[in-house]
Amino acid sequence: MFMHLGGDVVISLKDIISIMDIESSSTSSITKEFLKTAEDEGFIRKISEDEEKSVILTEKNKKTIIYLSPISSVTLYKRAGFIKDISLK
Repeated sequence: MFMHLGGDVVISLKDIISIMDIESSSTSSITKEFLKTAEDEGFIRKISEDEEKSVILTEKNKKTIIYLSPISSVTLYKRAGFIKDISLK
């Protein structure tokens, strides 16, 4: 099964390691350092010019790619079928 991450990017669900909310990810100094290192080493792919809302960590053929998506992590979780029923209040 595949999932649309935004823009023209579609990936296989089996390649997804993690889907994270970008705001909560940026509060951790360890995650900030991880993302900075990943950016410096060229692992990050920005999907569109829109504001990033989620970080998707993937691995395919032993290569790590981190996508910055304009789609919220909750929406991506729903698309992936990881969450069957979410009620946002």
